[in-house]
Amino acid sequence: MYCNACGRQIQDDANLCAYCGRTVGFAAPQRRLYRGVEGRKIGGVALGMAQYFGEDVTIVRLIWVLALLLTLPLAFFGYIICWIIIPEEPLRLPPAATNPAQL
Repeated sequence: MYCNACGRQIQDDANLCAYCGRTVGFAAPQRRLYRGVEGRKIGGVALGMAQYFGEDVTIVRLIWVLALLLTLPLAFFGYIICWIIIPEEPLRLPPAATNPAQL
C-alpha cells in the first residue's frame, strides 16, 4: 500500500504513514460550510468561512471589511445573501455524564 500524501510504500495494515504521519486507509470527512454559533460577531458568516477554509477568523473578517470599503454595495449585499443562504451550525449536545451514583 502507498501513502496518498507522500507516495511512499507503507505496511498494508497501517493506519498512519510512518514517513509523513497522515492517516491512510479511509476517506476524509466531508467539510460543510456553516455559520458559526459560538464566537460570531454579526451573522457568523466570516466565522463559518474561516472554519471551512482553515484560516484565522480575523483575516476573514478583515477581508470582508476591505471588500466592504472597496465595493460598498456589492460586499454588503453579498454578506446579507451569505447570511441567508449558509445554514446555521447545528447545536452540539454535551456528552452524557457517567455518574456511578445514578447507576
